[in-house]
Amino acid sequence: MIDEPGECTNTSMPSSDDETFAKTILDSLSAHVAILDTNGVILQSNRAWKSFANHNQIRMRPDTLGINYLEICEQAGNEPSLVAKGIREVIIGRREEFAMEYDCHSPDEQRWFYMRVTRTPGPGPVRIVVSHENITALKLAEAALKSQKRHLEEANTALKVLLRQREDDQREMEKNILDNMQHLVAPLLDRLTATSLRDGQKAMLASLEERLTELTRPFMRRLSAIETRLTPQEIEVAALIRQGRRSKEIADNLSLSIATVNFHRRNLRRKLNLRNTSTNLRSFLLGLNK
Repeated sequence: MIDEPGECTNTSMPSSDDETFAKTILDSLSAHVAILDTNGVILQSNRAWKSFANHNQIRMRPDTLGINYLEICEQAGNEPSLVAKGIREVIIGRREEFAMEYDCHSPDEQRWFYMRVTRTPGPGPVRIVVSHENITALKLAEAALKSQKRHLEEANTALKVLLRQREDDQREMEKNILDNMQHLVAPLLDRLTATSLRDGQKAMLASLEERLTELTRPFMRRLSAIETRLTPQEIEVAALIRQGRRSKEIADNLSLSIATVNFHRRNLRRKLNLRNTSTNLRSFLLGLNK
């Protein structure tokens, strides 16, 4: 600003209003903020910094003005000495900023802070801004999420075990039913078929065999994903083969010709990749349920 010709006023010097405004802004921040010189001496601190000092009853003036922050950090131990090193690197310009998270628990509560150290921009003496933001709520939320995730993973694992056990139990039940059909029911039906039956009794026996085949068909469908490649009639033939029925018995049961049954047998061997092998078709089908 020019007052008179040839006279200039230095506009780079902050006015008292500017300093008051800057102080007001500094005090409005929730972070604990201190301004250091290049030696690490605290030149200024905000209201949150003083409040934290009062609350924790530090053995020095609450605003800590004139205290060498670097010396305090170096005397405090391992982690604070790393902080002092980071601040020095910012002071000499080796890095633009230094940041870290740390815990600062008290006897009454758990607390975490995020520390950030930067240089003030622009001309003039180098000043270092040190801020500590309380991130306890964030850390507690993270811990709660981790705990919830762990519980969900444990519950998911337990559910998988239960589902696997249920599937195993179901397969065992189906195997028992099919085995009973093969070793107990089917022989009895064969013996009945071999006896002299009236037409009505034969019809009832045929109906019974049909119903039993319907009962076991869903079990056979769940034996393997291979079943998705089989036709409905091939599944029926496979179910009867598994029960130990011969081609003639299968033909009579399904009202097919023996040639048709043998055709389905060949298709089954082809779809199950058993052609040109000595593998017994019935043994293979029995193995699908294990």
